[in-house]
Amino acid sequence: MGIEAKGQADGKNTSVPVPVETERKWMVTGWPEDAGVSGLALIKEELMRQGYVSVSPTVRIRSEETLVPAGGGSVCMLCFKSSGFMSRKEVEFAIPEDRFAQIEQIIGAPLIGKVRRTYALPDGRHLEVNHVDEGLPTEFWYAEIEFASEEDAVQYAPQAEKLKSYLSDEVTNEPGQSMGAYWAYTRLGNTDIPWKRTE
Repeated sequence: MGIEAKGQADGKNTSVPVPVETERKWMVTGWPEDAGVSGLALIKEELMRQGYVSVSPTVRIRSEETLVPAGGGSVCMLCFKSSGFMSRKEVEFAIPEDRFAQIEQIIGAPLIGKVRRTYALPDGRHLEVNHVDEGLPTEFWYAEIEFASEEDAVQYAPQAEKLKSYLSDEVTNEPGQSMGAYWAYTRLGNTDIPWKRTE
């Protein structure tokens, strides 16, 4: 029995590749320009609201409204992610606003508010900085950079971009640092999935 036939017999379509997202994550304090990092061009600013149907595996909805550049519009997304740290399989696609609203009602908990600013780095990569739940006791900031591969990610050195002090608190491979863990802790009161930024 060939691989394709075996996949069909198992009820799984293993011939379709699943995209993999590879990124590193840092906890930060404020926007880079407010932390003394200059020379980074702001290419996008978005207002987001996101919530989780499941955190293991991740099943997430998110609305994204583009504030910069002006007139960027808005979109609602449904996302599925596998477990993992630096690299995770990810399937994401747009859904109608009414479907988003229906799923939000099923979730039944306040969605997480987030402002994201995306900056262009000199090497062509993008630095995404996020301010989560502004005004709440649990508000925090984090930054991410996406890479083409894990080898590329491991070789990246923030000091090459004059970001060494800003990106000094890396949490890429630490359990309890995902947005899913934050959701479970703050919205569901689930301490079985610890979120470590409670101080």
